[in-house]
Amino acid sequence: MGGGEWRRVVVGVSGSPGSLAALRRAAREARRGDAELLVVLAWEPPGGDLAHGRSICPLPVADLRRDAGSRLLAALDTAFGDAGPGVPYRGLVVRGSAGRALVETADRSDDLLVVGAGWRGRVCRALFPSVARYCLAHAVCPVLALPPSPLYRELASVRRRVGLRLPLDARELTEGRP
Repeated sequence: MGGGEWRRVVVGVSGSPGSLAALRRAAREARRGDAELLVVLAWEPPGGDLAHGRSICPLPVADLRRDAGSRLLAALDTAFGDAGPGVPYRGLVVRGSAGRALVETADRSDDLLVVGAGWRGRVCRALFPSVARYCLAHAVCPVLALPPSPLYRELASVRRRVGLRLPLDARELTEGRP
């Protein structure tokens, strides 16, 4: 099945720059193929379900779910503004890990799953499993994993330098740019 032949385009959002780029690309793919867009935001209680269940004063699950819904709406607004994605869409707030939620939502062979594959350092890879890798390994449908913008790595470098209070020359940021 080639591009544009999808019945549904499923995309995961978190509000990160990579997920917003994936959301915009998913909307483009849905428009191109006259497909429905499913926008998924996965959430888990802070510390996971086990920690939440053992907490002395856990946050109400309804409040956590409502917060996830607000983050989903904020991501849609950031990506498209008032105009919306320009295709029929549904927003889904799913309790669980992001990779599993996306794979379980994109459960048809004629779905297209779109994910952002951001830059990840060694520490981040060790502590947090990659959603894109999980989806690529477990999905029953084609997966489109978008690489991060080349500017993302430069921005991360600037943030590190600022965080460490190292000198920063603004000319470094514009050299070689039109």
